[in-house]
Amino acid sequence: MEPNSQETEKFLAMADRSLRSRINTCPLNASHSITPAKPIEKKPPQPQPEQSTAMKRAVLFFNSILLAVGSCGGPLITRLYFVHGGKCVWLSSWLQSGGCPIIFIPLIISYFFRRRAASGSGSSTKMIFVKLRLFLFAAVIGLIIGFDNYLYTYGISRLPVSTSALIIACQLAFTAVFAYLLVNQRFTRYSITAIVLMTTGAAVLASHTSGDLPAGVSNKQYRAGFLTTLSAAFLYGMVLPLVELTYEKSRQKITYTLVLEIQLILSVFATILSTVGMLINNDFQEIRREAAEFGLGETKYYVVLVMNAVIWQSFFLGVVGVIFSSSSLFSGVLIAVMLPATEILGVIFLKEKFHAEKGVSLVLNLGGFVCYFLGEFKNDQTKKPTTCQITNV
Repeated sequence: MEPNSQETEKFLAMADRSLRSRINTCPLNASHSITPAKPIEKKPPQPQPEQSTAMKRAVLFFNSILLAVGSCGGPLITRLYFVHGGKCVWLSSWLQSGGCPIIFIPLIISYFFRRRAASGSGSSTKMIFVKLRLFLFAAVIGLIIGFDNYLYTYGISRLPVSTSALIIACQLAFTAVFAYLLVNQRFTRYSITAIVLMTTGAAVLASHTSGDLPAGVSNKQYRAGFLTTLSAAFLYGMVLPLVELTYEKSRQKITYTLVLEIQLILSVFATILSTVGMLINNDFQEIRREAAEFGLGETKYYVVLVMNAVIWQSFFLGVVGVIFSSSSLFSGVLIAVMLPATEILGVIFLKEKFHAEKGVSLVLNLGGFVCYFLGEFKNDQTKKPTTCQITNV
């Protein structure tokens, strides 16, 4: 076995020398040497493509429809309840915020979109964005809104829709005042002119009460309704700057989902306040009796209640949707444009009177809207972007 082992070793050594000589005589020289492969560079993740212009316009159009329906239909359906025998003011104010479970629909849709987008990266999807500080602020403002809803509902139970709409328009003037006090928004010649015009419009309405009394409403009740509606405009004029102040103090990035969560909190606490009012006033026991005596019938009574809640939530969802898709300025312009439509619909469907004083007040209020939004438009062209901007979902 030993000779065979020696022969094997000699054979392997000869094969090794032969292989080395072939490699040395290969025509591959230094200039043709094989360079090591470059490491594959990982490309940074590409940003998601921006929403197409067509999609943005579609979203804006859809939310504008929601806002228009709520802006015109909300006061009409509320007044319809009282015209045909409804008397529970707390119940009607409850309906303005009681439809808040509808907000869960866009919240759930938003969650599944975010979950699908995060599935590729393997990261978890956050369900709730609102933090405790922002939650507490929103809860307090929600209680204020609940009381404001009561004041507005009490006023519309005593006033025609066309009159209450003109009075509520004064909230823009109050908003300018509270924005100056709370968020340091400066007065301009446009905002001052708007305040003067709207205040004059309310004074014109106040000077004419005898020819605007709904059936079954006394002069004393009319004046009480006028004052409570004006108080509602005053209070809501404070709410909007408070919400803006809350955004500034929250130290959170404002997304559409967060806006919906805040709107849900506002509505829930407004509903809680109205529920307490209903319990104290025994409105829950009155629902069945009102349904039996309702002028349009028992079935339509419940239809009016449900539509009341749906239409008001349509308004609130439309507002936040328009602000997200466009701007708060455009949202305000749409509300202003709906004012004459609300007046006309009140005259057509509820057979309300439209006397000369309402025409004068309407012109003054529209002039105030134009002045205010013209000033806001010029201000938006010059101001720097803030850190509290509404961004994508």
